[in-house]
Amino acid sequence: MPLSPSFSAAREAFLDFCRIEKGLSPNSLLAYDRDLQRLETFSNLAFDGLLPDAGHLLRYLDQLYRDGLGPRSIARHLSTIRNLYSYLLREGRINEDPASALPAPRQPRKIPKYLNSTQVDNLVTKPDTSKPNGLRDRAMVSLLYASGLRVSELCALQLSGLNLEMGLVTVTGKGSKERLVPMGAEAIHDLRRYLHDARHALLKGRASRFLFVTTRGGPLTRQAFWKSLRGYGRQSGIFQGLSPHVLRHTFATHLLEGGADLRSLQTLLGHADISTTQIYTHVARTRLRAALDSHHPRA
Repeated sequence: MPLSPSFSAAREAFLDFCRIEKGLSPNSLLAYDRDLQRLETFSNLAFDGLLPDAGHLLRYLDQLYRDGLGPRSIARHLSTIRNLYSYLLREGRINEDPASALPAPRQPRKIPKYLNSTQVDNLVTKPDTSKPNGLRDRAMVSLLYASGLRVSELCALQLSGLNLEMGLVTVTGKGSKERLVPMGAEAIHDLRRYLHDARHALLKGRASRFLFVTTRGGPLTRQAFWKSLRGYGRQSGIFQGLSPHVLRHTFATHLLEGGADLRSLQTLLGHADISTTQIYTHVARTRLRAALDSHHPRA
């Protein structure tokens, strides 16, 4: 396998391809960049900054295990490396792909954490709706549970993409792919209150294309919303592991329990592959097992 001039040059070319050709989101690009910078640091220390071959990649994989990374983190690193080498092979910069033989760590299958209906009801009522920030936060929590959006999608929503009359919101997901997501009556009600009573008070005459804004006129960040959500969770008695993604899992779980099919759920969640959606079937099976054990006379 001929080596590229340097690992650094290969990394920059790959990231440019991901940004321009694939249209990846800034969050995905940052994740790729972090993984590749770690490999580049190892490359500089271990083999003079050249593009690693198969033997070097195995040494790097062994180093990740020694550094104490978990299976999911290592799997993400390997995915980044495989994408890099696949790109270099297509571009003719290498003659063979040394990353194709890297062994993947065995992933423990975890059932996603989710809330029950009572917990969701309590959580939605915690923002102080006498204040503009509280009305905004309630609308965000309500919409997140009603639509299953990713937190990055929620914070990036455009005012122009909201159609309250039809109960739809236009979402730009991973890979800059747009999808229409319906929402329920309670989320629509909370959004109307926010738009009527709070958004203009937050903006103070300034213009913004974003739906959810701060007192500075910019969009609310993922980090700020996550912090607020954790606070509302503590007020609700939910102390462990509450995140925006838990509400996404809750949305998916409650839909399946209500009889939704996987294909519909896949579309609503914006999953490119239905295998990603199938993890929620384990949640449904667990709940069915519990129901059988609790209610069947001979369970």
